[in-house]
Amino acid sequence: MSMSTRTGLSSAPRGLRAVWTAAHTPVAGVPRWATNLAYTVPFLVLPSGLWRIVTVLFGDGRNQDAGQLPSWLPVEAYVVLLSVASELLAFTAVGLIAAWGEVFPRWIPGLGGRRVPTSAAVIPAAFGTLALTAVWTTIGLATEIAGTTIQGDPLPAGYPGLGHGWSLVFFYATYAPLVLWGPALGVLTVAYWKRRRRNGP
Repeated sequence: MSMSTRTGLSSAPRGLRAVWTAAHTPVAGVPRWATNLAYTVPFLVLPSGLWRIVTVLFGDGRNQDAGQLPSWLPVEAYVVLLSVASELLAFTAVGLIAAWGEVFPRWIPGLGGRRVPTSAAVIPAAFGTLALTAVWTTIGLATEIAGTTIQGDPLPAGYPGLGHGWSLVFFYATYAPLVLWGPALGVLTVAYWKRRRRNGP
């Protein structure tokens, strides 16, 4: 193996570590509890995403109803894309404690290196908090307690919450953390707003 090849291979992990560090390192003034909470948010969403992927790829197909999906989009592809998108959305909570939540990354055309307006982060985060709390915390809990859909109809036969045994345990164990997603994002949003207000626009 040539020296250049070895150098390239060894520099790749260092490059990934640098990107990881830049994405996760909290800025000055962020309390430890906020840092820990921001790091926790993606892990609140990860179990449900993994459950969906495992169920649709390795399940028996009984719960793989295409519903309103277009005919050109396979259920498997939709579930994987939904899970990845959910995880990326959850990761934005880290931006409320990291530098890229206060200064646009340099790779963004026209904005790189500029300061992120406080409202540009707080307003979407606040709407996200309300939406997630409504969907998972309020409607989700109400649906489980009432045993009906949000329209008041009986839950469909393939609904995972109607299962039995370990499948039911795994379903609730992976989806229960989502109840905390909205409230956790709300707490981080308030902390971000207070810090930015204290440190200037």
